[in-house]
Amino acid sequence: MLEDMVGRAASPVFVGREIELAALSESFEQARSAAAVTLLLGGEAGVGKSRLIGCFAEHAADGGAHVLIGGCVELSTEGLAYAPFTAAIRQLVRETSAEEVAALLPVGGARDLARLLPEFGEPSGEVETDIARGRLFEQILTLLERLAERRPVILVIEDIHWADRSSRDLLAFLSRNLRTAPVLMILTYRSDDLHRQHPLRPVLAELGRVEGVVRMELPRLTRDEVAAQMAGILGTTPDFPRVGKVFERSEGIPLFVEALLECDSDCTYPDSLHDLILGSVEQLPDETQRLLRIAAAGGIRVGHDLLAAVSGLSDVDLEDTLRPAIAANVLQVADGRAYAFRHALIREAVHDELLPGEHVRLHARFAEEIGRDRTLVPMGRAAIEIAHHWYSARDDLWALISAWEAADKAAKTFAYNEKMQLLERVLTLWNKVPDASSRIGVDHTTVLEQASEAAHACGELDRGMKFVKAALDELDEEAEPGRVAELVVRLAQFKMSKRKPGALDNLRYAARLVPEPSPERAAVLSRLGSFLIFSGELAEGTALTEEALRIAREHDDECLEADLLLNLALGPSIEGRLEETVALNATAQAIGERKRSGRIVLRALSNTVDALNNMGRSTEAVELALEGERLARKYGRYRVSGTFLANNRAEALEALGRLDEAAQLAEQALTMDPPLRTRHHLRRIRADVAITRGETEVVRSVLNEVETFTVMEEFTQERSANTRLRIGLHLLDGEPLVALDLAERVAEEAQLTSKPMLGWRVLAMLATVTETVRPLAPERTTALRARIQEVGATMGVHSPVAEAYRLSVNGDHDAAAIAWERLERPVPRTKSLLHAGRAAAGAGDRDGAAVRLRTAHPIAVALTAQPLTLEIEALARRIGVSLTEEGARGGEAPTPVTPLTPREQEVLKLVARGLSNRDIAAELFISAKTVSVHVSNILGKLGVSTRGEAAAAAHRLALIG
Repeated sequence: MLEDMVGRAASPVFVGREIELAALSESFEQARSAAAVTLLLGGEAGVGKSRLIGCFAEHAADGGAHVLIGGCVELSTEGLAYAPFTAAIRQLVRETSAEEVAALLPVGGARDLARLLPEFGEPSGEVETDIARGRLFEQILTLLERLAERRPVILVIEDIHWADRSSRDLLAFLSRNLRTAPVLMILTYRSDDLHRQHPLRPVLAELGRVEGVVRMELPRLTRDEVAAQMAGILGTTPDFPRVGKVFERSEGIPLFVEALLECDSDCTYPDSLHDLILGSVEQLPDETQRLLRIAAAGGIRVGHDLLAAVSGLSDVDLEDTLRPAIAANVLQVADGRAYAFRHALIREAVHDELLPGEHVRLHARFAEEIGRDRTLVPMGRAAIEIAHHWYSARDDLWALISAWEAADKAAKTFAYNEKMQLLERVLTLWNKVPDASSRIGVDHTTVLEQASEAAHACGELDRGMKFVKAALDELDEEAEPGRVAELVVRLAQFKMSKRKPGALDNLRYAARLVPEPSPERAAVLSRLGSFLIFSGELAEGTALTEEALRIAREHDDECLEADLLLNLALGPSIEGRLEETVALNATAQAIGERKRSGRIVLRALSNTVDALNNMGRSTEAVELALEGERLARKYGRYRVSGTFLANNRAEALEALGRLDEAAQLAEQALTMDPPLRTRHHLRRIRADVAITRGETEVVRSVLNEVETFTVMEEFTQERSANTRLRIGLHLLDGEPLVALDLAERVAEEAQLTSKPMLGWRVLAMLATVTETVRPLAPERTTALRARIQEVGATMGVHSPVAEAYRLSVNGDHDAAAIAWERLERPVPRTKSLLHAGRAAAGAGDRDGAAVRLRTAHPIAVALTAQPLTLEIEALARRIGVSLTEEGARGGEAPTPVTPLTPREQEVLKLVARGLSNRDIAAELFISAKTVSVHVSNILGKLGVSTRGEAAAAAHRLALIG
């Protein structure tokens, strides 16, 4: 090897970049203060990104930072997953040991890293795609956090424009979740390579919205900086004309400055940048240029032994031939007995010079040598390297065989997008290889099935549906009903993920395909049964789930049995029989613990947390959720299972009136990139807090997102939550009659369940609408009230929470307030006190109303519940009572109503008719903004907070005819 060789042409003096170095140092200082930072460094090819980062990293390491470096390579785009992270972890193992690294991870965590590096032993046997991938992400996150506990960490990932999908996803995950660890992540990319469809563009846009992410563009050098660079390379001050010529030709890009200086002083500068980059190569001996062309076919970095094997040269001859290239700084000696082109542009230019036959021949030689001895490339890379070279050699047969093998290897590292791409290559090559099926041992349909599975795992839903439909076209349901049924279920999963209709029809069809008791039927019924239960079809869904449970027990499939028990527990949960739910969950959890299935244990805990909250044991629910989240981190399942537990904990916190904690937890869990359904649950919790606090824009934003995915088959829980939020928003927006329209439809059409936080909560919201809108539409609200009573009479009351809601629905607000107080739920308690105060005032009991309002007001203020606070204050002003004991003892007089102007009286008359601001504007030929001002003035003068109250006050005070 040539470790002693040092190249020339690069300036020994680091030129300029003071502003950029200062920005890097500032970001590092921010990270050191326990606020992780991700710095996105863009710049043109050759502008000096690597040199800048190298200089900064060297100084930071001298200051005690732990610097880890990984780089993406062009091969990543063809399926080499997690390459930069594999390199960084391999560096860490070299610096310490695999045992020391494993000690930083949770128990069993090293087995997840074994999928990237064999030094960590046998990989885990996890097969559940989303969970397994999430575990790997969380182990790398934990590793960085634990390393940072020792000293600040700088993780450099270069050339992310070449990053594979899995690496891009992991980078985004780390950027969102390295929140307080002293870690600086520096990600470099070629900004001039980012065309409109480049896959990195949406990632950069997403990261730009993440707190703690900084974006920086590295500019070209100025003329003075080019002069300084030239002086450093030449060892003397260059003459002025030459500086001007080099600056003009290089346009301030350092790599091109170096290339231009490779020319003699009397040479003619090349016409193209391609020729410019090749200038230093063409000055080398012919045998060196030939060897560089071989090396270029191997990639930007190629091992000594591999290059020797492909070239056929001995170690001595290889070193002698490479020596001029290293002396000219075209090639550099790298770690691990390897050589690397000084810059990717040089490698690209040399590779582009290959003749067609030479290109095919060299890539075939690399594939043959790696296939003969896989230790010639870093561990874990052989399969994708071979696939790349056979494909580049245009050998259809071996390209197909090697792509199939590489796809299998990609799946073992949870690189499902890369597996899908490789399988697409297999499908493309299929018709070019006459005996393709016998060559890889599976039929065309199997490839489509695996491609659809990979597409589902990586979220490529549209492509996945195409794979499934193509596979179904090739199968005969009479000959292979089980295989068809499995694909039909997957098609239903794609539709559910896309929130498109038709999933239920697919699941029923799949069940008809496998009528006999069998594991295949049990698997189909598990999906169909849970879908029906969630959709409100409890009887049928429960019956099918019980059938599947019998089959699972007959075949001793305990994990499926546990899942089915948890599905079965959904029925009594929705019907409000929560003690049954808790018992079934406990049985399933015990199976999960016995089978050591973290997924089942966490699912059971999540469902129990939800049941406890619905039973009124919300504080207990919060504590159990925290325990579950701790286990989720231990199992490496926080992104999927942990975020769902966090969702249930946030629901309990919201019920307890701990609104700040609930909102903060929901926002924090969203940064973990949870599954779509969990994300929507978390967003709804944030909207519940916003409804209480009057944050209408937050509610509107949430509904705009979650209702986009609503379809006819939407689950009961989601229908109920969306409806409740939409009615609440209409009331906050001053649209009481629109809220009434929706409330009437819900009362007539919706299938309200007896689950307290679902059906009873919606029914209580409908009752609120009747009280709010009664002055505007007395006949309609009376009819709605009667319908509410009818519906409520059919619903079960199986818990203290359901009883409290029943009291609220029936108008027994004093009793409801007492019930809510016992349950420690301040928001509904305050609402009940307000309704009770309003009822007392209407009955002429001014003192009774005052007592209730004085109790409610400080609670509303403490909750920062502005709409409730304003309603309480408005009612107190209207009936002339003080909200403080001191004011009551002082005998404060009622606040008189300020006279309305004629225009305000016109507006009030139209408000009383239920017109919106836009309708009033059209009626009176004024702008909607002017109407809004008039409405605000009217509310203030009447001492009310809503349009409905304004209409009621107008009638009571005879302000309108």
